[in-house]
Amino acid sequence: MRVLIALGGNALLRRGEPMTADQQRSNVAVAAGQLATVAKEHELVISHGNGPQVGLLALQSAAYTAVEPYPLDVLGAETQGMIGYLVEQELGNRLPFEVPIATLLTMVEVDPNDPAFDDPTKFVGPIYDETEAHRLADEHGWTVKADGAHWRRVVPSPRPVRIFEIRAMRWLLERGAIVICAGGGGIPTVYDKGADHQLRGVEAVVDKDLASSLLACDLEADLFVMATDVDAVYADWGAPTQRHLDRVTPEDLAGREFAAGSMGPKVQAAREFVSVTGNRAVIGSLAEIDGLLAGTAGTSVVPGVMA
Repeated sequence: MRVLIALGGNALLRRGEPMTADQQRSNVAVAAGQLATVAKEHELVISHGNGPQVGLLALQSAAYTAVEPYPLDVLGAETQGMIGYLVEQELGNRLPFEVPIATLLTMVEVDPNDPAFDDPTKFVGPIYDETEAHRLADEHGWTVKADGAHWRRVVPSPRPVRIFEIRAMRWLLERGAIVICAGGGGIPTVYDKGADHQLRGVEAVVDKDLASSLLACDLEADLFVMATDVDAVYADWGAPTQRHLDRVTPEDLAGREFAAGSMGPKVQAAREFVSVTGNRAVIGSLAEIDGLLAGTAGTSVVPGVMA
């Protein structure tokens, strides 16, 4: 079975933790133990988030005033390499040496006319109090918004249109490799409108789950797993009527509302994957990976109209 696992940000860095290399490696090592169990039985593709890491690199870049700060697409490429390195090494330490593992820098095309560019919504970087957030926004030209009790930078989040390295990914999978790719939703790129039709990066962050859904469709994955820090999707989250959703269809989810900044994109990504492929998507905790694969844990999204 070909399985694509999209690692949530908690697999790399939990909210409030220091953004040190040692802390991230420690978290990746825990995740690698779960991923290794999948890799021993199935073809495995891994995608991951990168929001805090991009934010940290942006701050470091801005602090060096001798040059202009590096743009988000370049920082995204840097974090893909950094996080891919950690995942690749920790996973390799838990698998036989003969198992090939490859981290692939991944560019994702977006539409320059996507309305997301007019309304930045994607949180990146560390948390701040309101005063500090507005100070940094004034200093760096950021847009900042409240994220729960804290404040963070937000950037545009256009929909992914195409994954450029898909042929290389297929080639690697056909030769038995574990592929780590599409980190942070991929490096956002657009084609210029000029006659030369050149590809260039843009200041944006593609949603990891929507990019992973497109990736899972293009790679014809049998199962699409979104590993997060909750055990499943809940209807009426936070209300007295809150309940765990075990097995649902895209049609059932279409009539429900979920938080735009957290569970909403995951639910949308699951719906799109299932509707296109007819295969199963599941949302849940990486700690329950065996149950997610078996359909006994998390929330499974399946095709068809259920009674």
